[in-house]
Amino acid sequence: MEMPQNTVDDLRLSGGMSVRELVRQLRSSGFQGQNIGIGAEIISEAKRNNAFTFLSFTSNMAASGLRGIFIDLAKRKKIDAVITTSGSVDEDIIRSAFPYLQGSFEAEDEALGREGINRMGNVFVPNDRYEFLESKSSEIFQSIYNERKTLTVSELLDEVGKRMNENSLLYWCSKNSIPVFCPGITDGAFGMQLAFFRQRRNDFIVDGVSDFTRLMGISMGAEKTLAIILGGGIAKHHTIISNIINGLDYAVYVNSSSPYHGSLSGATTSEAKSWGKIKENSKSVTIYGDAAVVFPLLVCATDEFFQ
Repeated sequence: MEMPQNTVDDLRLSGGMSVRELVRQLRSSGFQGQNIGIGAEIISEAKRNNAFTFLSFTSNMAASGLRGIFIDLAKRKKIDAVITTSGSVDEDIIRSAFPYLQGSFEAEDEALGREGINRMGNVFVPNDRYEFLESKSSEIFQSIYNERKTLTVSELLDEVGKRMNENSLLYWCSKNSIPVFCPGITDGAFGMQLAFFRQRRNDFIVDGVSDFTRLMGISMGAEKTLAIILGGGIAKHHTIISNIINGLDYAVYVNSSSPYHGSLSGATTSEAKSWGKIKENSKSVTIYGDAAVVFPLLVCATDEFFQ
C-alpha cells in the first residue's frame, strides 16, 4: 500500500467564517470531518457532470428542520427524484399548515400521552395535527377520486402536491415535475387514511409495482447518477436497488447506524459495490453522523446547489 501524502491539518476557525470554508478545512481534519469534506466534493463533481440526483430520506428527517432544505432544493430544481417513506407525507401535509414543537429527549412519555402529545425524539406533535391530517387527506383523496380512480403511488403524490400550498415539499415536487417515490406508502398515518378511504371507495386503485418499473427506467436512462441518502430503511434500499442494473456513479450516505450487524440501514457504500448497486469505480463515501447536522453542511458547501 502506498503511503498517503496528505497531512492531517489543525482547524483554524475565525469569526464570520463561511460554512463552505469550514467544510473545506474539515476535509483535512480526520475522522468524520474528513468524510464530510469528501462528501461535499463528490456532490459538487456529480452536479458539475449533470448527474441525475436522487434524494432519499426517512420520515423523521421531514419532521425536522431539514424539510426546509428539501423544499428549497425542489423549488430550485436541484434534485431530480425523491425516494422516501410514508411518514414524510404525514409531516409535509401537517407542517404545511401547522408547526411541530420543540421538546426534549428526556420527556416523561406517559404524561405526554395523557396530554395528547406524540413524541419523535425531541420533536413533539399534538394530536390535533393528526386530526388535521385525517380530514385533509380524506378531502384530497375524494378530490383525486373524482378525476382519476387508478394511479401509481408517485402519481398519487403528484396529485396530492397539486392540492397543497407553497409551504409543501410535495407542492414543489409536483410543480417542477420531480417524482416522489414511496415504496412503503401504507406505513404511516397518510397510508392509514388511504386504506380507510379504500374501504369506502374500493375502486380507487393505487399501484405500487408500476412505480418500481418507472424508477428503474429513470435510473437506466440517466447518463450519470448521484444518490444522496439520508438514513436507512426502505427508502435507502429502494434507491440503490433501483440502480442495480447500471450502478450509481456517485453516492453519499449519511447515517448513524453501524455496519456490524449486517443490516441495510448500516451498510456502507463499499458494501453496495459488492451487489453492483454502486459502480466499482464510483466516487462514494459513508458519513457517520446526524443528518440534521451533516446535510446542511453538505448543501452549504456545494456551490452547484446555489447556481
